[in-house]
Amino acid sequence: MKSPVVKRSIVIAGHKTSVSLEDAFWSGLKDIATSRNMTLSDLVGSIDADRRQGNLSSAIRLFVLDHYRAQASSHSAQADASRDAGVARPTASA
Repeated sequence: MKSPVVKRSIVIAGHKTSVSLEDAFWSGLKDIATSRNMTLSDLVGSIDADRRQGNLSSAIRLFVLDHYRAQASSHSAQADASRDAGVARPTASA
């Protein structure tokens, strides 16, 4: 059985290193870098510089998770504001 973890080489601040992540995290990381107009190496470099503990792979996973949690929270807050303003929201049919 093939492992869902993919090991890739990346250059961070001029140093080559390898990072092992699941495909979903690589995909999310690439999407975040694109949305911020950053290279993948620059984004990983900033994650590496900001991490306080743990290994780089764990720091990246937590960064991606935090990004999407914040995005979901923002969408939820916007929906609440629309509801509070009397704007109709679509509802799920039972």
